[in-house]
Amino acid sequence: MTTPSTIAMDPSARSVLQAIFAMGLLTFVMMLWMSAARMGAMRTLGMGMQAAARTSELPAVLPRSTTQIADNYNNLMEAPTLFYAIALAVVVAGVADPIQAISAWTFFAARGLHSLVQATVNIVRLRGPLYGVSWLALAVMIFHGMMTL
Repeated sequence: MTTPSTIAMDPSARSVLQAIFAMGLLTFVMMLWMSAARMGAMRTLGMGMQAAARTSELPAVLPRSTTQIADNYNNLMEAPTLFYAIALAVVVAGVADPIQAISAWTFFAARGLHSLVQATVNIVRLRGPLYGVSWLALAVMIFHGMMTL
C-alpha cells in the first residue's frame, strides 16, 4: 500500500494540497462553531430545532454575535470554492511552484484571519483588507497558472 510519505510529489504541489486541506479544516471548525452558537442561542431563547428549518430567518431572532459566525461560514462557501478549483487545477496541470504554494498559504492565512475577525469583533476595517489580500493571492494563483500553462 502506498502512503503519502512514499508518493513522489513535487514539494510545491504537496504544499498547495496541504493549503486545500487547511481551508477544509477551517470551514469544518467554523461549521462546528456556528452550530454550537446557534444551538446555544436557540436554547437560551426557548426555540426548538424546527425554528432552524429556514436558516435565512434566523438572523431576525438570534443575537448578532451568533449570526456573524454563520455569515462567515456562508462566506467560506463563496470565494474559497474558486480557490479549491484553482488549487487543484494547479496541481493536476503540474504547474505548482513556490509562487503557487506561497499564494495558496497566503489565501488560507488571510481567510483564517478574516474568519476570526468576522466571527468575533466583526470590524469591517480589519476584515476588508484581509478579504482583499485573499483575493490578491487567488488572483496570483489564477494568472500565474495561466501564464505557466
